[in-house]
Amino acid sequence: MPVDHYENFPVASLLLPAALRPPVAVLYRFARNADDFADEGERSPAERLALLEGYRQQLLRLAPAPGAQLEGAAQAEAFTTDRALFTALGRIVEQHQLPLPALHDLLDAFSQDVTTARYPDFPTLLHYCQRSAAPVGRLMLQLFQHTGIGIDDRSLQRSDDICCALQLINFWQDIASDLQQRDRIYLPQDDLQRFGVSEAQLRAGDCSGGFRALMAFQVERSRQMMLAGAPLAPSLPGRIGLEIRSVVQGGLRILEKIEQVDYDVFRQRPVLGALDWPLLLWRALRMAQE
Repeated sequence: MPVDHYENFPVASLLLPAALRPPVAVLYRFARNADDFADEGERSPAERLALLEGYRQQLLRLAPAPGAQLEGAAQAEAFTTDRALFTALGRIVEQHQLPLPALHDLLDAFSQDVTTARYPDFPTLLHYCQRSAAPVGRLMLQLFQHTGIGIDDRSLQRSDDICCALQLINFWQDIASDLQQRDRIYLPQDDLQRFGVSEAQLRAGDCSGGFRALMAFQVERSRQMMLAGAPLAPSLPGRIGLEIRSVVQGGLRILEKIEQVDYDVFRQRPVLGALDWPLLLWRALRMAQE
């Protein structure tokens, strides 16, 4: 479970029931392709937004929203020719009654990645996470529900907390690459000002001054959000529960690693290594007993 890019989908996890792996792989492909439209390659912003609009039009064709404006068939075809993906997506949406608004939220978040590079405060950043990350958890819970697991509003909120925490942790891992490669800063601007950290300092990879205090604050905020969502994991049975407990522990472990490098994420990006997996499994098993 790398906390990285769009890898929060447990695509090939042996912990997932075999029947869920194909639909999860389709959802992953949809999200990963759209994420790449926003981030990868040398496309212009207009080209990126056009590709995302193509996916949006294809989603609307699966189930048109009231008042939605559909492009003509020829224009939609010009946006995307990924027919096989949307044929498969339409099949699993119908089979598992997946919430299409969650897929639209993902596309809206990826479009925002193209147009927004700074966030004035944490509520604004969290609103982005609720569209870029929380839909993943909600889609997964809907798939789980079709295995006989009951899902209520509290479960959905806890899932949102876990997914948004994972997104934030990914931001804290990638401060350097997000700025250098994409000119994005996800650290809230008001927090930067409060701790006396400038954009020039981030570009220089300078951990002096208030940077470590700023990062300690963000790490703890992310940890508390993850812990707020963590009770979801023991409530899910079998391999599904173990999968989610492993995800939670993986995120918490990355936060520990950020602390272990004294918050210097510029020189050593904290990642999970081979030696972490036995620890994560042990912690995940303990969660079920607590």
